[in-house]
Amino acid sequence: MLIRLIGVAVVIVGLVLKFDTIATVVLAGIVTGLVGGMSIMDILATLGKSFVSNRTATLFVLTLPAIGICERFGLKEKAIDFIRSIKSATAGRVIIVYEVIRTLAAAFSIRLGGHPQFVRPVVVPMAEGAAVAKYGEINDKMSDDIKGAAAGAENYGNFFAQNCFMGASGTLLIVSTLNEQGFATVNALDVAKWSIPVAVISVILGAARNLWLDKQLDNEAAKGGNK
Repeated sequence: MLIRLIGVAVVIVGLVLKFDTIATVVLAGIVTGLVGGMSIMDILATLGKSFVSNRTATLFVLTLPAIGICERFGLKEKAIDFIRSIKSATAGRVIIVYEVIRTLAAAFSIRLGGHPQFVRPVVVPMAEGAAVAKYGEINDKMSDDIKGAAAGAENYGNFFAQNCFMGASGTLLIVSTLNEQGFATVNALDVAKWSIPVAVISVILGAARNLWLDKQLDNEAAKGGNK
């Protein structure tokens, strides 16, 4: 029955109204369970079981203290000094290089990157350092544009390339789903091969977007945005 999809509507409304994401998802789960005939205790048991079985997803939190210590002792400054020594470096080019590296790493299922572990403490300072070296100073808008582009490069590189690896969880999920739907001849190698063109296209589009970022930064600086 369509009424059982009300949880999807709750998620959409919550995100549109910018409510707390976790609270919205939990509320959607509770509403869906109640509509589906589950008791409160069954819903709580299901939520608890799901949390325990997926607790490894929160392990990235353990990296935050290490990143904080590195930043405290000059990680950002070293990254900025390094990128300033490369005369031809621009914010867009730095992000392009990172996206290529991130894509290749994801394609071979190598754990690299992440917003809190790598993008924020390393990639963003390097890209901003390249912009500062070129323009002398950057304003908040330029900084936000660079941060957004760096975050996007992380997402593109990870999302579009991870299925190029046959043993990736996403690849295996696609194969199992297709097999259940009657496409028994599809295997992990097929999905991996089909994913390669998508990954290449994402790199090309990402490179074009970051070259356009350099143009936007040039225009912003020309308007006096760096003052």
